[in-house]
Amino acid sequence: MDTRNVQSGADAGHGISFNEAFRVWLRVACLSFGGPAGQIAVMHRILVEEKKWISEGRFLHALNYCMLLPGPEAQQLATYVGWLMHRTAGGLMAGGLFILPGIIAIMALSYIYAAFGNVSFVEALFFGLKAAVLAVVVEAVVRVGKRALKNRIMIALAAIAFVAIFFFAVPFPIIIIAAGLIGYIGARQGRPEFAPAGHGHGGSSAVIDSMLGDAVPDHIKPDTGRAIRVGALWLALWLVPVVALLAALGQANVFSQIALFFSKMALVTFGGAYAVLAYVAQQAVEHYHWLKPHEMLDGLGMAETTPGPLIMVLQFVGFMAAYRDPSGLSPMLAATLGGLLATWVTFTPCFLWIFVGAPYIERLRGNTGLAGALGAITAAVVGVILNLSIWFALHTLFRETVPVHAFPLNFDMPVLTSVDIPALVLSVAAATAIFRFKLGMLTVLAGSCAAGVALRLVGVI
Repeated sequence: MDTRNVQSGADAGHGISFNEAFRVWLRVACLSFGGPAGQIAVMHRILVEEKKWISEGRFLHALNYCMLLPGPEAQQLATYVGWLMHRTAGGLMAGGLFILPGIIAIMALSYIYAAFGNVSFVEALFFGLKAAVLAVVVEAVVRVGKRALKNRIMIALAAIAFVAIFFFAVPFPIIIIAAGLIGYIGARQGRPEFAPAGHGHGGSSAVIDSMLGDAVPDHIKPDTGRAIRVGALWLALWLVPVVALLAALGQANVFSQIALFFSKMALVTFGGAYAVLAYVAQQAVEHYHWLKPHEMLDGLGMAETTPGPLIMVLQFVGFMAAYRDPSGLSPMLAATLGGLLATWVTFTPCFLWIFVGAPYIERLRGNTGLAGALGAITAAVVGVILNLSIWFALHTLFRETVPVHAFPLNFDMPVLTSVDIPALVLSVAAATAIFRFKLGMLTVLAGSCAAGVALRLVGVI
């Protein structure tokens, strides 16, 4: 690695050492449950409120950019902030650590699943965990909404975005583009609702903003030559293994299929994993016959309740695909390689988008029209996070949902008689602990996990 990309805290202008950043990013990674909403909540709490590494305004600016990209926005947001602080090495550390616990957890559970066919004890653990995560996700919507929705126009944009994506299944990119156009036009017309907001509490003391206050570090400045070199490097890391597998094994081999299929998925996962998982499930089950329908749901359950992005379910899909068709290898070895291959081609592009695009996004922070557009996108993102939260709640609190397709409506409606009483009770208890008694996240998560195991032992679940 180029040593110029590694800076001490003092050299970077913020005094936070690489080792200290490593410990914080590892903590963020281990607490990143609950899909995008929960993960964004964890980062906001730790990076903005607790550590004051980044201001509210810059956090939302980075989040807006990451929401526009294909792939897991929370992982890309971690990469972005790590890159701001400690250059490429910081981005690799933050983004890599964000997915590492999930890689380990999904791989371990996949071994158990393939060998024994069930993970009863782990399922009980996750049952309690999901209830606590739901409370964390709700808290995220409340906290981010309070800060981002500063006026009635922004509240209206968030509400419209939620209704559009939840009830009418309007594609995520259309919502974001429409919000951006509204914000851009409003700002250009001088409407105060779209004026850039101040950083708010803790903004002026945020270490990244202090670092960037006077002399902008070289790695923040756009450089076309550097962008071409960085892009070429990450494209090679992503695509050379894919081309090599296709050339060596042919398109019919399972490893070639995994590399090619999940590379395509990395390009179309706009709006996060929720937007593409239905298509992945259909292809994996019906076209490739890698999994059975209930196995796909089991994998999704693993990904929902382990740290890291929900898109980590693709590792389980790759694992089971190679396990079923080991291509002359031992099934477990083939499965391990298949799972890691799916993970590699899924996440390598995420670093490409950040390391190439972030300098240009940083340069545009002072543009009035763009600031208005991103402010409106922020409001729409709150609506999207609310949609993700309700999706998670429906699948946590109800055993069954019914798809409603009555043009133009297109949404999932819960079957009220299928309410999961134990999950509801645990979720209310976790929410009470967080909102009423202000207990820490680790305490609530651990207590909910213990409650899930206890309920399994007494036969309630």
